[in-house]
Amino acid sequence: MIIAFLVLVVLIVAIIGWFISSQRNLVRLDENCKNALSQIEVQLMSRWDALLQLAKTASKYAEHESQTLINTIQARRQGGASTAEAINAQQGELSQVMGRLMAIGEAYPELKASELFVKTMDSVNSYEQNVRLSRMVYNDTATKMNRAVRMFPGSIAASMMHFGTQEYLKVDNEQKSDMQDLF
Repeated sequence: MIIAFLVLVVLIVAIIGWFISSQRNLVRLDENCKNALSQIEVQLMSRWDALLQLAKTASKYAEHESQTLINTIQARRQGGASTAEAINAQQGELSQVMGRLMAIGEAYPELKASELFVKTMDSVNSYEQNVRLSRMVYNDTATKMNRAVRMFPGSIAASMMHFGTQEYLKVDNEQKSDMQDLF
């Protein structure tokens, strides 16, 4: 009788220990996902700032077109991107603005040759690379979280504590076609 009681106590302690360990792991993964999204948001804001500087540089050459872009950039950079869906949407907006700025650069060769334009373009490209790396880190972190939430026995603890899967960041169709054109 005492042995059965001790086995029961050990079993209960083991289950409680497993549950606490699972909860801590899920919280750690969830916080890593939130941190990765926050890092992307910081990089996107820096990229918007660089695009704004690029549009201001272009305004000396194409005042009307650039002013429209400046107003667009200022309006769009106000919104946060704290979810994967918002980041995916903002990526498309950034691509559109970048395309319009490149068209202005093509239309005004003296702008494209400007040292300030070139330096600002380099910083935009640098932020773009940082965003790409941050997106990869987020998707890797989301994969770890999703595995922990979906795999048994962790799925039991995850559902009891209301942890869900994380949405992945996606590449838009324009980026996919650009990549396919390379090959």
